[in-house]
Amino acid sequence: MITDVRVPLEHQQPYRTAYEQMLEKVRYEGAYPTREKADEAVRLVLGGLGRQLTGDERVDLVGRLPLEAARVLTAQIPDTKPLTGWAFVKDLAARSGASLATTRWDTGSVFAAVTAHAGPELITRILHQLPTGYALLFGRAELTPAA
Repeated sequence: MITDVRVPLEHQQPYRTAYEQMLEKVRYEGAYPTREKADEAVRLVLGGLGRQLTGDERVDLVGRLPLEAARVLTAQIPDTKPLTGWAFVKDLAARSGASLATTRWDTGSVFAAVTAHAGPELITRILHQLPTGYALLFGRAELTPAA
């Protein structure tokens, strides 16, 4: 078991169990037929998010995700020019060879599980860092200030 000294021992989970629970949430949210399909979606979307997210928000998210998911996110070097939400989906679709609709579905399914781990405050901070278009991917309204 991998332990985290910041979390009391009675609340710690073996790293594999936490990741498997995340996969089950993604599988349920995305109606994937197998855990392997959910894992593919998680790896694709978290890899993409790892190329977009920087700073304290990246560090804080890594600390809240299961270890395996955190490794996928941190294996990516952030791009110098972040993508909008729509460009993010198009980039993932091009990398995976899937349709835009399927990739949008995958993104929403994975981001629902990420939100469950991160909590609303961190997701709000992440959305403030990223360009427009990500709020809808995280299941939130995209609010813009009045002109």
